[in-house]
Amino acid sequence: MACSDERFDIVVVGAGPVGLSFAASLAQSELKVAVVEQQSLERLADPAFDGREIALTHASIRILREIGAWDAIPASDKSPIQGARVLNGSSAFALCFDPPSGSGEPLGVLVPNCRIRDALFKIVRSHDHARLLCGHSVVDATNSHKGAVMTLSDGRQLTARLLVAADSRLSATRDLLGIGANINRLGNSMLICRVRHERVHHQIAVEWFDHHQTVAMLPLMEGVSSLLLTLRSNEADKLLAFDDDLFLTELTNRCQGRLGNMTLTSNRHSYPLVTTWAHQFWAPSAALIGDAAIGMHPVTAHGFNIGLSGQKQLAHRILTACRDRRDIADPDMLYRYESWLRLSAAPLYYATNLLVRLYSGEHPAARLARHAGLRFGQYLPFVRHGISTMLRR
Repeated sequence: MACSDERFDIVVVGAGPVGLSFAASLAQSELKVAVVEQQSLERLADPAFDGREIALTHASIRILREIGAWDAIPASDKSPIQGARVLNGSSAFALCFDPPSGSGEPLGVLVPNCRIRDALFKIVRSHDHARLLCGHSVVDATNSHKGAVMTLSDGRQLTARLLVAADSRLSATRDLLGIGANINRLGNSMLICRVRHERVHHQIAVEWFDHHQTVAMLPLMEGVSSLLLTLRSNEADKLLAFDDDLFLTELTNRCQGRLGNMTLTSNRHSYPLVTTWAHQFWAPSAALIGDAAIGMHPVTAHGFNIGLSGQKQLAHRILTACRDRRDIADPDMLYRYESWLRLSAAPLYYATNLLVRLYSGEHPAARLARHAGLRFGQYLPFVRHGISTMLRR
């Protein structure tokens, strides 16, 4: 039997930004929470720059502000997106997304992933409600309507009324719970780096679907952008192995000089692209949040926003159950959480997958269809305004 200090109301597996935000969302409650993370406490407390810039919607900014994380992120790490352009191949035509006239607000804000993690970690660490169990993984888990029992890699056993998996789109905890998932390994990788460049970006993000590659240029501080290049994984690996001079030459050629001359201002990072959709988002005394539930393709930059809104919904339902003195793992409550997440995320998830298939296809019909699609969207204002409104929610 587990010792008394190994009993918790909730155990969260995974201290990524969604797992930490969930723990932070419960900070004002009396619930006893544990967060289990494979990384060491030192690495969690000082997250390294990993290349990823998170495009936050206004809804996500509100959530981060509510839990105290937004104001903890330095203003110098917040880069507004004043507009977005979508390009196809060598065509000069662009589908444009801009904030509504007179709104005075950007479409969204780019923030480095590591800065979000750092702010959330400090919030969780500052509250007594959560205990961080770092340097350990969950090697076994059983769940029933009576609760969940987990065994850690050091042999310790934890018990909880509710187990919450937030440990990536290839979640080992999800597997231990017996929850299947549609996992699509795309065979592509995203290569990311920061570059300083001679041309002005005007805080406009650019997504360029070219033949056999996708390029995204995300505006950061003046004269600096985050450059994302999506290629077949073997091509990305070759580029990653180039020295800096050869890499920059290749990058400039692939971008067709759109940013002018460039210099590297960060290390290069590469991530294989995998999308996931769990068959269920809950089980008896267990729930999935973040990428463990839904792993989005990054082309629409909405994966973290969906994860953040999902954890807020689950946390709100748990806090309401506490207030009403109901079970925090009530099956009806978890089912309603799952239904909400499916309804809110499914349209964007499947539309994104369709978009990726259309814009990565090299058949002449696909090229014609995507060119026509951009013009269709540009000349039907409700399409552009609808997407812009969604980004600003």
